[in-house]
Amino acid sequence: AMALCLKQVFNKDKTFRPRKKFEPGTQRFELYKKAQASLKSGLDLKAVVQLPPGESINDWIAVHVVDFFNRINLIYGTMSEYCTERSCPIMSGGLKYEYRWQDDCKYKKPTKLSAPQYMCMLMDWIEMLINNEDIFPTRIGVPFPKQFQQVCTKILTRLFRVFVHVYIHHFDSIINMGAEAHVNTCYKHFYYFIREFSLIDHRELEPLVRMAQ
Repeated sequence: AMALCLKQVFNKDKTFRPRKKFEPGTQRFELYKKAQASLKSGLDLKAVVQLPPGESINDWIAVHVVDFFNRINLIYGTMSEYCTERSCPIMSGGLKYEYRWQDDCKYKKPTKLSAPQYMCMLMDWIEMLINNEDIFPTRIGVPFPKQFQQVCTKILTRLFRVFVHVYIHHFDSIINMGAEAHVNTCYKHFYYFIREFSLIDHRELEPLVRMAQ
């Protein structure tokens, strides 16, 4: 399942957003290739997420945040026809968890949104951040800002909520589409990564805690 090409499972046209790419020839592109190669080699995912010797932690986190954004975007894009205003009027993870949207622009207070609205706001918001050179610098020698890891924690915490919603509310669709192995691998990879670098508060992980075990 690991080396299964995304194109085989997911319809490329359903991607929500244009994918963010790494420029060939850059340090981050090389890191991205290294990460992809170890992923495809069938190595244990716990080993795959570890920082390679001599690499910068912020570069490693940046590469993964962008890659997870692309992958989760694709997963949700494929599910989106099953996730509608009618089926999911609230962005939730089962009966116990409800996620409200806040972005300091349009929504200054945490606001109830339907799942599709939340996902749309979320993907726009992440895309804006990862394309912002002041936060995700791409030029060689330009340092990451002081708050870089905090921003990444916020991005990853919200991306985790996509898994929560998809697993709890749309798991039957995942199975029907034959995408279960792929989604599980992506989730495991994400989970080991955030655990390796303590990037998400453990309380956020509660909705899927049984699954993680």
